[in-house]
Amino acid sequence: MDKSQLIETIKKAVSTNLNMYFVTRILKEGVKNNAKVLEKFDFKVYQIEITDEIRTYLFDLSMKQFEKIEKNNELDFVDYDVISDDTEHLFTYSMLNKVGSFSDVVYNQLNNSPQKITNLNQILSSESLWAYCVGFQIDSENTFYTFRKISAGKVGIDEKDDNQKKGISNTIRTFFDTNTNTLSLLKGETVYLDKNIDCIFYGEVFYILRKFYFEQILGLQEEYKKRAEEIAVTLKKHVCFGEVSLLSNKIQKSPSFHKKLMKLEKLGSLNNLNERTLKKLEKLGKSKKAPINIKDGKIIFETDQDIDNTIKLLCDYYKTGDYSGNSYGTYAGKIQKTEEV
Repeated sequence: MDKSQLIETIKKAVSTNLNMYFVTRILKEGVKNNAKVLEKFDFKVYQIEITDEIRTYLFDLSMKQFEKIEKNNELDFVDYDVISDDTEHLFTYSMLNKVGSFSDVVYNQLNNSPQKITNLNQILSSESLWAYCVGFQIDSENTFYTFRKISAGKVGIDEKDDNQKKGISNTIRTFFDTNTNTLSLLKGETVYLDKNIDCIFYGEVFYILRKFYFEQILGLQEEYKKRAEEIAVTLKKHVCFGEVSLLSNKIQKSPSFHKKLMKLEKLGSLNNLNERTLKKLEKLGKSKKAPINIKDGKIIFETDQDIDNTIKLLCDYYKTGDYSGNSYGTYAGKIQKTEEV
């Protein structure tokens, strides 16, 4: 499906056929510590009844987001990649053959009359409100869904039992009553909805408007961290590396670094690193003013700069334009298949 086909599908939606859902996340019972992050959690879908006013609000803000996609002629569909360039894209992420817990949300739960919420407080006592979803039914066979990540600060719970309160809260929820011109306490459970959409799901594909939040919704960011830790173990055991314990600290404090290690794995650069190619890497580092720290014939990490230089070189960060001859520095890019002449 191309952009024009997606827009034509979206235009068939009407506000009267709009439903709203909350998606919660809960840790699975008995899950093993070494289990994949994508398989550690269960997601549950709940339908929530909404007023016509909220239904109209959600429909209108969604249409405004869709219009931006339609009017942006430079917005192209691009397959999702862990690291991408700064060019504006509409990334696509296929859920076909994906086995993570979120696939159950889009393939099963949303299509099988989810439980309706009667007491949000009770649900949130044991589950985390993870995202909200809006379903647009086109006909009896087709529905597309939009998702928006919900942060903890966007949810308010009214503790009716004063005995459960452990002290004075750091914040209170208030609203300005225009009838009395006074600021009053806002009581009851509250969920703040904003004007953004993170992704659209239709026909087994996610169309990603906000990559960072999409990765949060599906749990990809947590999976990237776990994968980065596994790559670090492989690197530590590699014959061309010595003391690299500093790498673990960087993984813990820098989420953006996780993707760089995954890029390294995808390129397969470690598989080609040996005594001969290490000398080539050392020479390249000097020419790019990104020297690697080598002692006794092995790469070691004594500073963050040692790590950054090494990973950049192994990930082909330094690139040169074939036509312009200009030099670039970026982790983005895909290996292009060369056509046989």
